[in-house]
Amino acid sequence: MSSGSGQAPEPELKGPTTMLRLLQLVKYENLLAGVSGGVVSTLMLHPLDLVKIRFAVSDGLKMRPKYNGIMHCISCIWKHDGIRGLYQGVTPNVWGAGLSWGFYFFFYNAIKAYKQDGRPTQLSATQHLISAAEAGAVTLCITNPIWVTKTRLVLQYDAGVDPSKRQYKGMFHALLKIYKNEGIRGLYKGFVPGLFGTSHGALQFMAYEELKKDFCKYKNVAADAKLNSIEYITMAALSKVFAVSATYPYQVIRARLQDQHTQYSGVMNAIWRTWRNEGVHGFYKGVVPNVLKVTPACCITFLVYENVSQFLFDFQQS
Repeated sequence: MSSGSGQAPEPELKGPTTMLRLLQLVKYENLLAGVSGGVVSTLMLHPLDLVKIRFAVSDGLKMRPKYNGIMHCISCIWKHDGIRGLYQGVTPNVWGAGLSWGFYFFFYNAIKAYKQDGRPTQLSATQHLISAAEAGAVTLCITNPIWVTKTRLVLQYDAGVDPSKRQYKGMFHALLKIYKNEGIRGLYKGFVPGLFGTSHGALQFMAYEELKKDFCKYKNVAADAKLNSIEYITMAALSKVFAVSATYPYQVIRARLQDQHTQYSGVMNAIWRTWRNEGVHGFYKGVVPNVLKVTPACCITFLVYENVSQFLFDFQQS
């Protein structure tokens, strides 16, 4: 791992000059590759994401469906709502995941390039962490309304069997209805824990970059050398498990704040009520389906991203 003392100083931030420099460094190949990875992984694994959210908001205080485990939950949804039930909320999930991964890679690589300022030197772990956090914060500002609509659609328990019971007919109807009834504030529910959640992406990208860097040193190849699929998958899985273990509770609080069935006065109220009623266990509800979903999703996303970006850059140079 690189030490900070060996790094050249980062370029000084100078407002508009900084933004102009960042815009010069953005590469749309990173955006397209990130979108591709996010869309493919989401379409493959959305049912597990739905299960995770239903467990996360299961506070024991409301008349909600009760599930004994992951397979029981999937079985109940399948019997009650069919395949459509397992894919409730998939549209905003595809939009959200595609745009989130696309913008994340887009901004992250631009910020990294800005900090390197044309130098061949590699960034330190701390610099990777800060770059990823900055990219995550910008991305969340753009995508939070989409995540709110996804949560609302996923928590329509009778949407498959009786369309008349649907509060929201789809992603765009949900966006308009939330804005009409709750204003901008409604579209940005869960933003604060989501902002804290940028630490998740930051830790994941830091771990991924450091694993790649150390592995390339071990193999005695260039830091940007193309690796094989198994190597990308292994590093993506390890970095994701590390990040999930460190930051999962914020996802529970975020989902509860976005849930239309329960009202909280704010982040601290949601934290207090979860702790009072459910203890530590409440902050980790849904963690198993989450790990089962996000680990392969991360592996698929990073594998698709690395290969698509390599193809686009090679195509551009040919």
